[in-house]
Amino acid sequence: MTKNKSKLQEYAEAIVIAILIALFIRTFVIQAFKIPSGSMKPTFEIGDHILVNKFICGIKIPFIRNTLIPISEPRRGDIVVFIYPEDRSKDFIKRVIGVSGDTIEIRNKKIYLNGLPYNDPYGIYTDDFIIPGSIQPRDNFGPMTVRPDSVFVMGDNRDQSYDSRFWGLVDLKDVMGKAFIIYWSIAPYDEKDSSLWSRISSVLSRIRWKRFAQLPH
Repeated sequence: MTKNKSKLQEYAEAIVIAILIALFIRTFVIQAFKIPSGSMKPTFEIGDHILVNKFICGIKIPFIRNTLIPISEPRRGDIVVFIYPEDRSKDFIKRVIGVSGDTIEIRNKKIYLNGLPYNDPYGIYTDDFIIPGSIQPRDNFGPMTVRPDSVFVMGDNRDQSYDSRFWGLVDLKDVMGKAFIIYWSIAPYDEKDSSLWSRISSVLSRIRWKRFAQLPH
């Protein structure tokens, strides 16, 4: 009886330790995320599954998000996952365009950083129409100066992204980490074809093998 209890206790302890280690890694080191929209195309496609390095943004106290041990801050061009300011139950992923002290302005879809044209190798535009700034800020925005401890972010799919142009800056304490690799990718199934067998049979054809282990730029 004692031996059985001892074995059960060992298994229980091993399970508890494994859970604690997994929670520690997820909270402070690496977390997996799925791309739900096309706002970061072509860098990320809908259905890409990515790993995010949380450690690089420092050790944060869970829930209150205060940084205990700072490591580094996001830089221009980094792709970051953060808590969406307008709904803190959601996580967003965008590219950092401006950091503390930068002045951002957009004129007819062209980004200007601190008064100079911004080198924007990752942004794509799919709509030739220019929306006046008096109607909405997609194509004409600012100027806005990024306040301390915050960043200005945009989706790479500029015409199809809801980002800092619309809802403002992201506090650094809400930045969860930096995206660093795609570990799995599968295209969404066709919702018109709703039968279970059709979904199962299409899985292999929907897997994007070439995107595995890609490092986002």
